[in-house]
Amino acid sequence: MARVAAIIGGGVVGAGWAARFLLNGWDVRLFDPDPATPDRVGAVLARARRALAGLGDVALPAEGTLSFCGLISETVTGADWIQESVPERLELKQTLFRKLQEHADEGAILASSTSGLTPSELQAGLSDPGRILVCHPLDPVYLLPLVEVVHSDKNHPDLIDRARDTLAELGMFALRVRGEITAHVADRLQEALWREALWLVRDEVAQVGEVDEALRMGPGLRWAQMGPFESARIAAGEEGMEAFLRRIGPALNWSRSKLTEVPELDPALIARIVEQSDDASGHMTLDELRDQRDRTLVALLRSLSADSRGAGAVLRRRDKARAEGRAMPRRIADLADPSQPILTVDRAVPLDWLDDHDRMTGARHLEAFGQATDRLLEILGCTPEYIAAGKGFLVTESHIRQLDAAQAGAPLRICSRVLGAGDGRLHLWHEMMSGARLLASAEHLLEHADLDTRQTCAPDPALAEAMRQLARAQARTPAPEGAGRVRPG
Repeated sequence: MARVAAIIGGGVVGAGWAARFLLNGWDVRLFDPDPATPDRVGAVLARARRALAGLGDVALPAEGTLSFCGLISETVTGADWIQESVPERLELKQTLFRKLQEHADEGAILASSTSGLTPSELQAGLSDPGRILVCHPLDPVYLLPLVEVVHSDKNHPDLIDRARDTLAELGMFALRVRGEITAHVADRLQEALWREALWLVRDEVAQVGEVDEALRMGPGLRWAQMGPFESARIAAGEEGMEAFLRRIGPALNWSRSKLTEVPELDPALIARIVEQSDDASGHMTLDELRDQRDRTLVALLRSLSADSRGAGAVLRRRDKARAEGRAMPRRIADLADPSQPILTVDRAVPLDWLDDHDRMTGARHLEAFGQATDRLLEILGCTPEYIAAGKGFLVTESHIRQLDAAQAGAPLRICSRVLGAGDGRLHLWHEMMSGARLLASAEHLLEHADLDTRQTCAPDPALAEAMRQLARAQARTPAPEGAGRVRPG
Protein backbone atom coordinates (compact mmCIF):
# COMPACT_ATOMS: atom_id res chain seq x y z
CA MET A 1 0.00 0.00 0.00
CA ALA A 2 1.39 3.39 -1.02
CA ARG A 3 2.45 5.82 1.68
CA VAL A 4 0.59 9.12 1.90
CA ALA A 5 2.02 12.64 1.87
CA ALA A 6 -0.18 15.58 2.83
CA ILE A 7 0.86 18.92 1.30
CA ILE A 8 -0.56 22.10 2.83
CA GLY A 9 -0.14 24.94 0.36
CA GLY A 10 -0.04 24.56 -3.41
CA GLY A 11 2.36 27.33 -4.41
CA VAL A 12 5.64 26.75 -6.23
CA VAL A 13 7.22 24.97 -3.25
CA GLY A 14 4.14 22.96 -2.27
CA ALA A 15 3.58 21.87 -5.87
CA GLY A 16 7.26 20.87 -6.10
CA TRP A 17 6.91 18.74 -2.96
CA ALA A 18 3.77 17.14 -4.40
CA ALA A 19 5.67 16.24 -7.58
CA ARG A 20 8.66 14.84 -5.65
CA PHE A 21 6.45 12.57 -3.52
CA LEU A 22 4.06 11.60 -6.31
CA LEU A 23 6.74 10.59 -8.81
CA ASN A 24 8.43 8.49 -6.12
CA GLY A 25 5.31 6.36 -5.68
CA TRP A 26 3.57 8.14 -2.80
CA ASP A 27 -0.10 9.05 -2.82
CA VAL A 28 -0.45 12.81 -2.35
CA ARG A 29 -3.27 14.81 -0.84
CA LEU A 30 -3.06 18.56 -1.28
CA PHE A 31 -4.93 21.36 0.47
CA ASP A 32 -5.03 24.92 -0.83
CA PRO A 33 -8.26 26.92 -1.03
CA ASP A 34 -7.05 28.93 -4.04
CA PRO A 35 -9.20 27.78 -7.03
CA ALA A 36 -6.16 28.15 -9.32
CA THR A 37 -4.24 25.49 -7.38
CA PRO A 38 -5.06 22.46 -9.61
CA ASP A 39 -3.82 24.26 -12.74
CA ARG A 40 -0.68 25.52 -10.98
CA VAL A 41 0.14 22.10 -9.54
CA GLY A 42 -0.65 20.45 -12.88
CA ALA A 43 1.88 22.66 -14.66
CA VAL A 44 4.60 21.83 -12.13
CA LEU A 45 3.78 18.11 -12.36
CA ALA A 46 4.02 18.17 -16.15
CA ARG A 47 7.44 19.76 -15.89
CA ALA A 48 8.54 17.25 -13.23
CA ARG A 49 7.38 14.29 -15.30
CA ARG A 50 9.63 15.47 -18.11
CA ALA A 51 12.63 16.18 -15.88
CA LEU A 52 12.66 14.01 -12.73
CA ALA A 53 11.39 10.80 -14.32
CA GLY A 54 14.44 10.50 -16.57
CA LEU A 55 16.99 12.02 -14.21
CA GLY A 56 18.45 8.71 -13.06
CA ASP A 57 19.35 5.57 -14.99
CA VAL A 58 16.73 3.43 -13.21
CA ALA A 59 12.98 3.86 -13.67
CA LEU A 60 11.00 5.50 -10.90
CA PRO A 61 8.28 3.46 -9.18
CA ALA A 62 4.70 3.67 -10.42
CA GLU A 63 3.33 7.17 -9.89
CA GLY A 64 1.04 7.66 -6.90
CA THR A 65 -2.44 9.19 -6.87
CA LEU A 66 -3.01 12.95 -6.44
CA SER A 67 -6.09 14.23 -4.60
CA PHE A 68 -7.17 17.82 -3.95
CA CYS A 69 -8.93 18.09 -0.60
CA GLY A 70 -11.34 20.70 0.68
CA LEU A 71 -10.63 20.23 4.40
CA ILE A 72 -7.37 20.12 6.34
CA SER A 73 -8.71 17.19 8.40
CA GLU A 74 -9.40 15.23 5.22
CA THR A 75 -5.92 16.04 3.92
CA VAL A 76 -3.82 14.96 6.90
CA THR A 77 -5.73 12.11 8.55
CA GLY A 78 -3.80 8.90 7.93
CA ALA A 79 -0.87 10.69 6.25
CA ASP A 80 2.69 9.50 6.90
CA TRP A 81 4.32 12.85 6.08
CA ILE A 82 2.75 16.32 6.35
CA GLN A 83 4.57 19.17 4.60
CA GLU A 84 3.52 22.74 5.34
CA SER A 85 4.34 25.21 2.55
CA VAL A 86 2.26 28.32 3.29
CA PRO A 87 3.50 31.96 3.24
CA GLU A 88 6.25 33.02 5.67
CA ARG A 89 4.08 34.39 8.47
CA LEU A 90 4.83 32.98 11.91
CA GLU A 91 1.34 33.42 13.33
CA LEU A 92 -0.21 31.72 10.28
CA LYS A 93 2.15 28.76 10.54
CA GLN A 94 1.65 28.34 14.29
CA THR A 95 -2.14 28.41 13.88
CA LEU A 96 -1.87 25.88 11.07
CA PHE A 97 0.32 23.48 13.07
CA ARG A 98 -2.20 23.55 15.94
CA LYS A 99 -4.83 22.46 13.45
CA LEU A 100 -2.56 19.81 11.93
CA GLN A 101 -1.78 18.29 15.31
CA GLU A 102 -5.48 17.86 16.00
CA HIS A 103 -5.91 15.56 13.01
CA ALA A 104 -2.47 14.08 12.27
CA ASP A 105 -1.74 10.46 13.13
CA GLU A 106 0.61 9.96 16.06
CA GLY A 107 3.50 8.69 13.95
CA ALA A 108 3.23 11.31 11.19
CA ILE A 109 6.15 13.64 10.51
CA LEU A 110 5.12 17.32 10.52
CA ALA A 111 7.58 19.38 8.49
CA SER A 112 7.73 23.03 7.50
CA SER A 113 9.22 24.36 4.27
CA THR A 114 10.07 27.68 5.96
CA SER A 115 13.14 29.38 4.57
CA GLY A 116 13.66 31.72 7.51
CA LEU A 117 11.88 30.66 10.71
CA THR A 118 13.39 28.33 13.31
CA PRO A 119 11.78 25.17 14.70
CA SER A 120 11.55 26.71 18.17
CA GLU A 121 9.53 29.61 16.75
CA LEU A 122 7.16 27.21 15.02
CA GLN A 123 6.88 24.95 18.09
CA ALA A 124 6.12 27.75 20.59
CA GLY A 125 2.81 27.25 22.39
CA LEU A 126 1.99 23.91 20.77
CA SER A 127 0.82 20.93 22.79
CA ASP A 128 3.29 18.49 21.18
CA PRO A 129 6.18 20.62 19.87
CA GLY A 130 8.58 17.71 19.38
CA ARG A 131 6.70 16.47 16.32
CA ILE A 132 7.48 19.56 14.25
CA LEU A 133 10.74 20.24 12.45
CA VAL A 134 11.93 22.25 9.47
CA CYS A 135 12.60 20.59 6.10
CA HIS A 136 13.52 23.48 3.83
CA PRO A 137 13.98 22.63 0.12
CA LEU A 138 15.17 24.71 -2.82
CA ASP A 139 13.21 25.39 -6.00
CA PRO A 140 12.67 23.37 -8.14
CA VAL A 141 11.92 20.91 -5.35
CA TYR A 142 11.40 18.04 -7.80
CA LEU A 143 14.98 18.36 -9.12
CA LEU A 144 17.32 19.95 -6.57
CA PRO A 145 18.26 17.40 -3.91
CA LEU A 146 19.08 19.73 -0.98
CA VAL A 147 16.74 19.75 2.03
CA GLU A 148 17.89 21.56 5.16
CA VAL A 149 16.67 19.58 8.17
CA VAL A 150 16.57 21.91 11.17
CA HIS A 151 15.48 20.74 14.63
CA SER A 152 15.29 21.98 18.20
CA ASP A 153 16.10 20.23 21.46
CA LYS A 154 12.42 19.22 21.63
CA ASN A 155 12.72 16.92 18.60
CA HIS A 156 13.50 13.28 19.37
CA PRO A 157 16.55 11.91 17.51
CA ASP A 158 14.45 9.05 16.12
CA LEU A 159 12.11 11.55 14.42
CA ILE A 160 15.04 13.35 12.83
CA ASP A 161 16.58 10.10 11.59
CA ARG A 162 13.25 8.92 10.22
CA ALA A 163 12.77 12.20 8.37
CA ARG A 164 16.26 12.04 6.85
CA ASP A 165 15.76 8.41 5.80
CA THR A 166 12.48 9.28 4.07
CA LEU A 167 14.05 12.21 2.25
CA ALA A 168 16.89 9.97 1.07
CA GLU A 169 14.31 7.54 -0.34
CA LEU A 170 12.92 10.46 -2.34
CA GLY A 171 16.37 11.03 -3.87
CA MET A 172 17.10 14.11 -1.74
CA PHE A 173 20.10 15.15 0.33
CA ALA A 174 19.05 15.86 3.91
CA LEU A 175 21.56 18.33 5.36
CA ARG A 176 21.21 18.29 9.14
CA VAL A 177 21.73 21.86 10.32
CA ARG A 178 23.65 21.76 13.60
CA GLY A 179 22.04 24.78 15.22
CA GLU A 180 18.87 26.84 15.01
CA ILE A 181 19.46 29.99 13.04
CA THR A 182 17.15 32.12 10.93
CA ALA A 183 17.49 31.49 7.18
CA HIS A 184 19.44 28.29 7.94
CA VAL A 185 22.54 27.70 5.75
CA ALA A 186 21.81 27.91 2.02
CA ASP A 187 19.68 31.04 2.18
CA ARG A 188 22.27 32.83 4.31
CA LEU A 189 24.88 32.15 1.66
CA GLN A 190 22.49 33.27 -1.06
CA GLU A 191 21.57 36.37 0.91
CA ALA A 192 25.21 37.45 1.19
CA LEU A 193 25.59 37.04 -2.55
CA TRP A 194 22.35 38.95 -3.16
CA ARG A 195 23.60 41.95 -1.18
CA GLU A 196 26.82 42.10 -3.16
CA ALA A 197 24.91 41.72 -6.45
CA LEU A 198 22.57 44.58 -5.57
CA TRP A 199 25.46 46.85 -4.59
CA LEU A 200 27.26 46.12 -7.88
CA VAL A 201 24.17 47.14 -9.84
CA ARG A 202 23.42 50.15 -7.62
CA ASP A 203 26.97 51.48 -7.93
CA GLU A 204 26.87 50.84 -11.70
CA VAL A 205 29.87 48.53 -11.52
CA ALA A 206 27.94 45.88 -13.46
CA GLN A 207 24.51 45.44 -14.99
CA VAL A 208 22.08 42.68 -14.05
CA GLY A 209 23.04 40.43 -16.95
CA GLU A 210 26.74 40.94 -16.30
CA VAL A 211 26.40 39.91 -12.64
CA ASP A 212 24.63 36.74 -13.77
CA GLU A 213 27.31 36.02 -16.38
CA ALA A 214 30.11 36.55 -13.82
CA LEU A 215 28.65 33.71 -11.74
CA ARG A 216 27.45 31.25 -14.37
CA MET A 217 30.64 31.56 -16.44
CA GLY A 218 32.93 31.08 -13.44
CA PRO A 219 32.24 30.26 -9.79
CA GLY A 220 28.76 28.83 -10.47
CA LEU A 221 30.24 26.03 -12.57
CA ARG A 222 32.79 25.23 -9.88
CA TRP A 223 30.27 25.39 -7.05
CA ALA A 224 28.13 22.72 -8.70
CA GLN A 225 30.77 20.16 -7.73
CA MET A 226 32.67 21.72 -4.83
CA GLY A 227 31.85 24.37 -2.24
CA PRO A 228 33.99 27.33 -1.12
CA PHE A 229 36.09 25.32 1.34
CA GLU A 230 36.96 22.54 -1.09
CA SER A 231 37.71 25.16 -3.75
CA ALA A 232 40.00 26.89 -1.25
CA ARG A 233 41.79 23.61 -0.57
CA ILE A 234 42.75 23.43 -4.24
CA ALA A 235 43.70 27.10 -4.28
CA ALA A 236 45.89 26.55 -1.20
CA GLY A 237 48.11 24.23 -3.21
CA GLU A 238 51.11 22.73 -1.50
CA GLU A 239 51.15 25.26 1.33
CA GLY A 240 48.00 23.64 2.76
CA MET A 241 44.76 24.98 4.21
CA GLU A 242 46.21 26.29 7.48
CA ALA A 243 48.85 28.46 5.84
CA PHE A 244 46.35 29.56 3.19
CA LEU A 245 43.77 30.67 5.77
CA ARG A 246 46.39 32.53 7.81
CA ARG A 247 47.53 34.28 4.64
CA ILE A 248 44.09 35.39 3.45
CA GLY A 249 42.79 36.27 6.95
CA PRO A 250 43.88 39.91 6.85
CA ALA A 251 42.42 40.35 3.36
CA LEU A 252 38.97 39.46 4.70
CA ASN A 253 39.08 42.61 6.82
CA TRP A 254 39.64 44.83 3.82
CA SER A 255 36.52 46.80 2.86
CA ARG A 256 36.14 45.06 -0.48
CA SER A 257 32.60 43.87 0.17
CA LYS A 258 29.39 45.20 1.68
CA LEU A 259 28.05 42.01 3.20
CA THR A 260 26.65 43.75 6.29
CA GLU A 261 25.24 46.72 4.42
CA VAL A 262 21.98 46.62 2.50
CA PRO A 263 21.42 49.02 -0.41
CA GLU A 264 18.16 50.94 -0.30
CA LEU A 265 15.82 49.56 -2.93
CA ASP A 266 14.48 52.95 -3.90
CA PRO A 267 12.20 53.35 -6.95
CA ALA A 268 15.10 54.37 -9.19
CA LEU A 269 17.17 51.27 -8.36
CA ILE A 270 14.16 49.00 -8.71
CA ALA A 271 13.35 50.50 -12.12
CA ARG A 272 16.96 50.06 -13.25
CA ILE A 273 17.05 46.40 -12.14
CA VAL A 274 13.72 45.66 -13.83
CA GLU A 275 14.87 47.29 -17.08
CA GLN A 276 18.18 45.43 -17.10
CA SER A 277 16.50 42.16 -16.20
CA ASP A 278 14.10 42.64 -19.10
CA ASP A 279 17.04 43.34 -21.41
CA ALA A 280 18.85 40.19 -20.28
CA SER A 281 15.97 37.67 -20.15
CA GLY A 282 12.81 39.44 -21.26
CA HIS A 283 12.88 37.74 -24.67
CA MET A 284 11.93 34.46 -22.95
CA THR A 285 8.66 33.58 -21.25
CA LEU A 286 8.67 32.24 -17.70
CA ASP A 287 7.82 28.77 -18.97
CA GLU A 288 10.72 28.94 -21.45
CA LEU A 289 13.06 30.00 -18.64
CA ARG A 290 11.83 27.17 -16.42
CA ASP A 291 12.22 24.62 -19.23
CA GLN A 292 15.75 25.87 -19.94
CA ARG A 293 16.58 25.71 -16.22
CA ASP A 294 15.31 22.14 -15.91
CA ARG A 295 17.09 20.93 -19.03
CA THR A 296 20.38 22.41 -17.83
CA LEU A 297 19.94 21.05 -14.29
CA VAL A 298 19.21 17.55 -15.59
CA ALA A 299 22.28 17.59 -17.84
CA LEU A 300 24.47 18.93 -15.03
CA LEU A 301 23.18 16.48 -12.42
CA ARG A 302 23.59 13.53 -14.77
CA SER A 303 27.11 14.68 -15.65
CA LEU A 304 27.99 14.92 -11.94
CA SER A 305 26.50 11.46 -11.43
CA ALA A 306 29.08 9.95 -13.78
CA ASP A 307 31.85 10.93 -11.36
CA SER A 308 29.67 10.68 -8.24
CA ARG A 309 30.47 14.32 -7.40
CA GLY A 310 28.30 16.76 -5.47
CA ALA A 311 24.59 16.27 -6.11
CA GLY A 312 25.52 13.55 -8.60
CA ALA A 313 26.57 11.32 -5.71
CA VAL A 314 23.02 11.55 -4.31
CA LEU A 315 21.61 10.56 -7.69
CA ARG A 316 24.05 7.65 -8.00
CA ARG A 317 23.14 6.31 -4.53
CA ARG A 318 19.43 6.53 -5.30
CA ASP A 319 19.87 4.72 -8.62
CA LYS A 320 21.78 1.94 -6.88
CA ALA A 321 19.07 1.54 -4.24
CA ARG A 322 16.35 1.42 -6.89
CA ALA A 323 18.27 -1.08 -9.02
CA GLU A 324 18.72 -3.41 -6.06
CA GLY A 325 14.96 -3.48 -5.62
CA ARG A 326 14.29 -4.39 -9.25
CA ALA A 327 14.03 -7.89 -10.67
CA MET A 328 16.43 -7.14 -13.53
CA PRO A 329 18.36 -10.26 -14.61
CA ARG A 330 22.11 -10.30 -13.99
CA ARG A 331 22.96 -13.92 -14.85
CA ILE A 332 21.54 -16.55 -17.21
CA ALA A 333 20.25 -18.36 -14.12
CA ASP A 334 18.02 -15.32 -13.43
CA LEU A 335 16.11 -15.79 -16.72
CA ALA A 336 12.72 -17.42 -16.23
CA ASP A 337 12.56 -18.32 -19.92
CA PRO A 338 15.87 -17.91 -21.83
CA SER A 339 14.07 -18.28 -25.16
CA GLN A 340 12.29 -14.93 -24.72
CA PRO A 341 13.66 -11.40 -25.23
CA ILE A 342 15.49 -10.13 -22.12
CA LEU A 343 14.68 -6.85 -20.38
CA THR A 344 18.01 -4.99 -20.38
CA VAL A 345 16.97 -1.34 -19.87
CA ASP A 346 14.07 -0.06 -17.75
CA ARG A 347 14.13 3.70 -17.23
CA ALA A 348 12.56 6.94 -18.51
CA VAL A 349 13.71 9.24 -21.28
CA PRO A 350 16.02 11.96 -19.84
CA LEU A 351 15.63 15.57 -20.91
CA ASP A 352 19.25 15.75 -22.03
CA TRP A 353 18.68 12.94 -24.55
CA LEU A 354 16.44 15.18 -26.66
CA ASP A 355 17.39 17.96 -29.06
CA ASP A 356 15.72 21.37 -29.38
CA HIS A 357 12.88 19.73 -31.31
CA ASP A 358 12.30 17.13 -28.57
CA ARG A 359 13.67 14.26 -30.66
CA MET A 360 16.19 11.74 -29.39
CA THR A 361 19.49 12.21 -31.18
CA GLY A 362 21.35 9.42 -32.95
CA ALA A 363 24.11 9.55 -30.34
CA ARG A 364 21.57 8.99 -27.56
CA HIS A 365 20.07 6.02 -29.40
CA LEU A 366 23.56 4.55 -29.50
CA GLU A 367 23.99 5.29 -25.77
CA ALA A 368 20.70 3.59 -24.86
CA PHE A 369 21.40 0.54 -27.00
CA GLY A 370 24.94 0.49 -25.63
CA GLN A 371 23.50 0.22 -22.11
CA ALA A 372 21.34 -2.68 -23.28
CA THR A 373 24.37 -4.39 -24.85
CA ASP A 374 26.42 -3.95 -21.68
CA ARG A 375 23.64 -5.49 -19.55
CA LEU A 376 23.26 -8.45 -21.92
CA LEU A 377 27.02 -9.04 -21.93
CA GLU A 378 27.04 -8.95 -18.12
CA ILE A 379 24.28 -11.58 -18.06
CA LEU A 380 26.46 -13.77 -20.28
CA GLY A 381 29.42 -13.36 -17.92
CA CYS A 382 31.32 -10.44 -19.43
CA THR A 383 31.30 -8.66 -16.08
CA PRO A 384 33.29 -5.56 -15.01
CA GLU A 385 35.79 -7.97 -13.41
CA TYR A 386 36.15 -9.87 -16.70
CA ILE A 387 36.75 -6.61 -18.57
CA ALA A 388 39.24 -5.41 -15.92
CA ALA A 389 41.26 -8.55 -16.66
CA GLY A 390 41.81 -7.26 -20.21
CA LYS A 391 39.21 -8.99 -22.38
CA GLY A 392 35.79 -8.02 -23.69
CA PHE A 393 33.71 -7.31 -26.77
CA LEU A 394 34.13 -4.72 -29.51
CA VAL A 395 31.22 -3.59 -31.71
CA THR A 396 32.20 -4.12 -35.33
CA GLU A 397 28.94 -3.27 -37.08
CA SER A 398 25.62 -1.60 -36.12
CA HIS A 399 22.34 -0.76 -37.73
CA ILE A 400 19.72 1.42 -35.96
CA ARG A 401 16.17 2.09 -37.14
CA GLN A 402 14.48 5.17 -35.64
CA LEU A 403 10.75 4.53 -35.93
CA ASP A 404 8.94 6.87 -33.54
CA ALA A 405 9.66 9.93 -31.41
CA ALA A 406 10.63 9.60 -27.75
CA GLN A 407 9.10 11.92 -25.16
CA ALA A 408 10.98 13.33 -22.18
CA GLY A 409 10.03 11.55 -18.99
CA ALA A 410 8.17 8.77 -20.82
CA PRO A 411 8.92 5.14 -19.90
CA LEU A 412 11.63 3.50 -21.96
CA ARG A 413 12.31 -0.23 -21.98
CA ILE A 414 14.73 -2.20 -24.15
CA CYS A 415 14.38 -5.94 -24.68
CA SER A 416 17.32 -7.80 -26.20
CA ARG A 417 17.98 -11.06 -28.03
CA VAL A 418 20.94 -13.11 -29.18
CA LEU A 419 20.41 -13.92 -32.86
CA GLY A 420 23.63 -15.87 -33.16
CA ALA A 421 26.87 -16.76 -31.39
CA GLY A 422 30.04 -18.61 -32.30
CA ASP A 423 33.81 -18.22 -32.74
CA GLY A 424 33.79 -15.28 -30.31
CA ARG A 425 31.15 -13.42 -32.32
CA LEU A 426 27.79 -12.18 -31.02
CA HIS A 427 24.86 -11.10 -33.16
CA LEU A 428 22.45 -9.02 -31.04
CA TRP A 429 19.02 -7.49 -31.54
CA HIS A 430 17.44 -4.76 -29.36
CA GLU A 431 13.95 -3.24 -29.43
CA MET A 432 13.26 0.08 -27.68
CA MET A 433 9.68 0.53 -26.47
CA SER A 434 7.71 3.28 -24.75
CA GLY A 435 4.55 1.60 -23.54
CA ALA A 436 3.16 -0.19 -26.59
CA ARG A 437 5.06 2.02 -29.08
CA LEU A 438 8.17 0.68 -30.81
CA LEU A 439 10.57 3.65 -30.85
CA ALA A 440 13.63 2.06 -32.42
CA SER A 441 15.49 -1.17 -33.05
CA ALA A 442 19.18 -1.94 -33.23
CA GLU A 443 21.20 -4.79 -34.66
CA HIS A 444 24.80 -5.18 -33.53
CA LEU A 445 27.68 -7.46 -34.42
CA LEU A 446 30.35 -7.86 -31.73
CA GLU A 447 33.66 -9.71 -31.60
CA HIS A 448 35.52 -10.87 -28.50
CA ALA A 449 38.98 -9.29 -28.25
CA ASP A 450 42.02 -8.59 -26.17
CA LEU A 451 41.33 -5.01 -25.10
CA ASP A 452 45.00 -4.05 -25.01
CA THR A 453 45.93 -5.25 -28.49
CA ARG A 454 42.42 -4.89 -29.99
CA GLN A 455 42.98 -8.28 -31.62
CA THR A 456 40.23 -10.90 -31.66
CA CYS A 457 40.66 -13.84 -29.31
CA ALA A 458 38.60 -16.71 -27.93
CA PRO A 459 36.37 -15.96 -24.91
CA ASP A 460 36.90 -17.82 -21.66
CA PRO A 461 35.16 -21.23 -21.67
CA ALA A 462 32.37 -20.22 -19.24
CA LEU A 463 31.54 -17.14 -21.32
CA ALA A 464 31.66 -19.12 -24.58
CA GLU A 465 29.29 -21.73 -23.17
CA ALA A 466 26.85 -19.04 -21.94
CA MET A 467 26.86 -17.47 -25.41
CA ARG A 468 26.04 -20.82 -27.05
CA GLN A 469 23.40 -21.64 -24.44
CA LEU A 470 21.49 -18.39 -24.89
CA ALA A 471 21.82 -18.47 -28.69
CA ARG A 472 20.36 -22.01 -28.79
CA ALA A 473 17.47 -21.07 -26.51
CA GLN A 474 16.58 -17.94 -28.47
CA ALA A 475 16.91 -19.63 -31.85
CA ARG A 476 13.53 -21.25 -31.12
CA THR A 477 11.88 -17.79 -31.39
CA PRO A 478 11.18 -16.47 -34.92
CA ALA A 479 13.60 -13.82 -36.18
CA PRO A 480 12.35 -10.26 -35.50
CA GLU A 481 11.01 -8.10 -38.31
CA GLY A 482 13.74 -5.89 -39.69
CA ALA A 483 16.66 -8.12 -38.69
CA GLY A 484 19.38 -9.06 -41.16
CA ARG A 485 20.84 -5.61 -41.87
CA VAL A 486 24.23 -6.67 -40.48
CA ARG A 487 25.92 -9.79 -41.84
CA PRO A 488 27.92 -12.00 -39.49
CA GLY A 489 31.13 -13.01 -41.26
